[in-house]
Amino acid sequence: MIAAKSVNHHDLSAHLPGVSTPSAKKRRADRTFRDDQLNTAFFIALLVAHLPPGKVLMSLDRTNWEHGETPINVLVLGAVVHGFTIPLIWTPLDQAGNSHTYARMWLVLKLLQALPAKRWLGLVADREFIGAEWFRFLRRTGIKRAIRIRHSDLIDDMRGGDWFEHVQHGHFHEIDEKVVVFGELMRVVATRSPTGDLVIIATDFSARKTWKLYKLRWSVECTFSSFKSRGFDLERTGITDAVRLQRLFGLVTLAWIFCLRLGVCLNQSQPIPVLKHGHKAVSLVRRGAQHLVDALRWKPEQFRIFLELLTQPFSALGAAGSEVVTY
Repeated sequence: MIAAKSVNHHDLSAHLPGVSTPSAKKRRADRTFRDDQLNTAFFIALLVAHLPPGKVLMSLDRTNWEHGETPINVLVLGAVVHGFTIPLIWTPLDQAGNSHTYARMWLVLKLLQALPAKRWLGLVADREFIGAEWFRFLRRTGIKRAIRIRHSDLIDDMRGGDWFEHVQHGHFHEIDEKVVVFGELMRVVATRSPTGDLVIIATDFSARKTWKLYKLRWSVECTFSSFKSRGFDLERTGITDAVRLQRLFGLVTLAWIFCLRLGVCLNQSQPIPVLKHGHKAVSLVRRGAQHLVDALRWKPEQFRIFLELLTQPFSALGAAGSEVVTY
């Protein structure tokens, strides 16, 4: 999958070993996504083992695309690590549009079995993930919240847009006392984006920490981008069945995390150059993928070193200087 840069069965079959025909290899690829052992518990166990020690920030979001006229909609909960969100658990939704509260609750409860709430720094999410039942559920499970709300949502008895009507871009305002948001006593902070959009966040953190954490929510978009056109071309899959789609998403996540894991280590010994526009020449994921493919094809000894690294978790965030790959 890493070598093919694709999840399409025709593309994958060209990279499978053996002397069988292309159609036979395609059937072999297809059987992979029918394997009942590739279930939620299997993927959670592998992915949680790669998390760095200590607390991790969690992010919740959806990714969607269309196969012909069929909408594909996947709800994803993951951990923010090195500028990306590592998907830990996901579920295909049976409809287009926003997720149902119970689907979100199911993801959280399932993940808590492997990653207890004491390991969660908190949860960041966009304004589609709101509601009294959802906010109450997170508090009762011991998960701190930093969730954007809509302008029309009530804060105490007044709309959020009215509370922060005069907030300007570059200024951050906080209501002095905790207020009621969806039945919960929470802090509320707000600012305006460069485009003038009012950003209101209901939070259990201080104002300063809220902005620091909420900005990391964008990391999940970086992940989705590297799953799709910039990485594994996920949108080219012809799979629409929910169970098989869940397995496919899991296999893409495993391939992706191996690329990220190697990219992080390589970046410590030889940092990726930053171009004039301020962005890195390549992402951590792309760099890891390039070296993995090169080693797999031409440098078997180096590939064995990489494999050993890929069995180890990420080091503690901010303390990864000792991870250097030598070969």
